[in-house]
Amino acid sequence: MLQIRRILQMLVKNISHRQIARAIHMSRNTVDDYAKKIDQTGKSLSDLIRLSDGELSDLLYNAHAPQHESDRQKDLKERMEHLLAEFSRRHVTRWLLWQEYRVEMPDGYGYTQFCERLNTHLQRQDMVMHFDHIPGASLQFDFAGDDLIWLHTPSGVMKKNPVIVFVLPFSGYTYTEALPSSQQQYVFMDMTHCIEYFGGVPQSMKSDNMRQYVLKPDRYEPAFTVLCDQWAVHYDTALMAARVRKPRDKPSVENGVNCSYTRIYAPMRNESFEGLTDVNYRMLALLDEHNRQRLQKRPYSRWDQFTHHEKPVLKSLPLEPFSILHQTRAKVQGNYHVVLGEDMHQYSVPPQYFGKETTVVYDLMEVEIFHDYRRIAIHHRDRTPLGILPSMNICLQNTVNIYRPGAGMQIILGTVQGISVSIRNWLLSVFCLPDPSLSKLIIVVLECYGWPTNMAMTG
Repeated sequence: MLQIRRILQMLVKNISHRQIARAIHMSRNTVDDYAKKIDQTGKSLSDLIRLSDGELSDLLYNAHAPQHESDRQKDLKERMEHLLAEFSRRHVTRWLLWQEYRVEMPDGYGYTQFCERLNTHLQRQDMVMHFDHIPGASLQFDFAGDDLIWLHTPSGVMKKNPVIVFVLPFSGYTYTEALPSSQQQYVFMDMTHCIEYFGGVPQSMKSDNMRQYVLKPDRYEPAFTVLCDQWAVHYDTALMAARVRKPRDKPSVENGVNCSYTRIYAPMRNESFEGLTDVNYRMLALLDEHNRQRLQKRPYSRWDQFTHHEKPVLKSLPLEPFSILHQTRAKVQGNYHVVLGEDMHQYSVPPQYFGKETTVVYDLMEVEIFHDYRRIAIHHRDRTPLGILPSMNICLQNTVNIYRPGAGMQIILGTVQGISVSIRNWLLSVFCLPDPSLSKLIIVVLECYGWPTNMAMTG
């Protein structure tokens, strides 16, 4: 527009087109075209100079634009709403829509013009909005679309596990963890790990409508699961859910998932691990590198933003972490054990409770057994199937800790047939020694007498 005004000023002074072109470093043909457009406006040069840039642009560039739409323009405009709806359906392509359009409108637009007009309308629907996030106001999380595939060294088998990603939108600070499965108990265990990793609780949590999190999706008032409500009450935070099939409601975690593919999945692609715990240790190391890496065109990293601006405003953690407690009833069997049906595993109780009904309360880590509201035993949870009893170390150590010293060995010796009194007394004396390595010697001696296969049936 500045060059057009210079042309107008020189035309007022009756300077030739050749001299104008030389002065503004423009071809003479271009100057001739502008002069022709100026003449076609029908206005004097002085009047044109007084116009604003917008008015002058409309007058010069739109003076000869078609004032009426052509028939095929009107026809395509009427079809556009239907075309956009069809294009949103799976497997529908621009080529297919154009072929159907040309069948109904043989004199319509060619494929290139058809796609150009269709893309123009699609871009209008694809507009986004910028959000300014408040520190500590929200935490977004979601499952990664691709499972993490890794090599299990002991077995040589490729395994895959779901990965869940957490992102604080203000700083972009990220936490990821691979889960044994996508069951609800592991999701909430990972949510707890995330809160502990951040060292504080945000004002709200937002995810999509995963079945572990949302009981009934709704655009305005989604219903959350009971366990989800319990977790929110424990950590004093609000729950939010994105609209169904609206991933842009949680763009920060969507970007975090993409970053996890390149910054975590890719570096681990040729590595092998002993187990899932080693996998998560490696993920934490890569995650720390990701969070501390300086952002492009920024003088800071995600970790800098988090530590200086976001962590100070997070709410403090409760004294105890959230634990999912399950409860069931079990009867003490003749071998003074109860069976936890979910794992089909046996846990010992004092022998005086043989035949009693007990209440078993358990979480991911521990199993507690109660009788008449009094705890009578506590064990680390073991998912070994029924028929494979706990190792001798665990069994005997738990017996000593919970009951009187030597009582567990007396009960075991009472179930072994053919053992002499001298051997029995020697085993009891060895068992009472503080050296835990002697448990292996006890096992060797008992196996000589057929333990645990050669056990007397009691009760």
